[in-house]
Amino acid sequence: MGQKVSPIGFRTGITLGWKSKWFAPKAAYGSFLVEDEMIRKYIDKRLNRQPPYAAVAQIYIERTRDDVRVTLHTARPGLVIGPKGAEIEKLREAVEDLIDRKVTLNVQEIKNPELSAQLVAEAISEQLKRRAAFRRVMKQHCEAAMANGAKGVKIICSGRLGGAELARSETQLLGSIPLQTLQANVDYGLIASVTTYGTIGIKVWVYRGMFNEVKKEESQRSIYGAGTK
Repeated sequence: MGQKVSPIGFRTGITLGWKSKWFAPKAAYGSFLVEDEMIRKYIDKRLNRQPPYAAVAQIYIERTRDDVRVTLHTARPGLVIGPKGAEIEKLREAVEDLIDRKVTLNVQEIKNPELSAQLVAEAISEQLKRRAAFRRVMKQHCEAAMANGAKGVKIICSGRLGGAELARSETQLLGSIPLQTLQANVDYGLIASVTTYGTIGIKVWVYRGMFNEVKKEESQRSIYGAGTK
């Protein structure tokens, strides 16, 4: 009955940027939108749902007049790029064939995967597929995120947990999650884990601090030098 809203969509355009950045006339808008969705689904299927499991958390798309720039944020950039850039070249050609446009692929490393809500959800999903104890897995990931600098973590798993007859939800919460504060940097991840005894939905919230605090720290570093603590 609660008025639930995605923390990412809630902040998009206010404190978070858009994941697709382009302008299109009315006639081309629909086809561009479909292309974006095709790119996201194809990259997710190729890199996250089958080996090498490259842990791609975010896909950002920008368009110029005749070029599509795709930026992948991943915890394992070496697996995406491959030896001498062979894998990323194959991926670029496959995406170009998919949408029939010139594509440029960039890869950015996620320095701290424990603070990426989507990657935490993926990791929990993989462990649940291997029949790990769900409470222990949830607690481990909460503690790991807090140890890596998170100010709050919430994980909800829903479904036939532990192969139980009745589906239920389990919640693990450490720290605070200010969901109504737009200046709060709250990352959100969602995934459906398909296990042998049914599908389990996993939701993860990671509170990393306030956006304006991060900006202040960056400005102080630029004034006093990178070596200042």
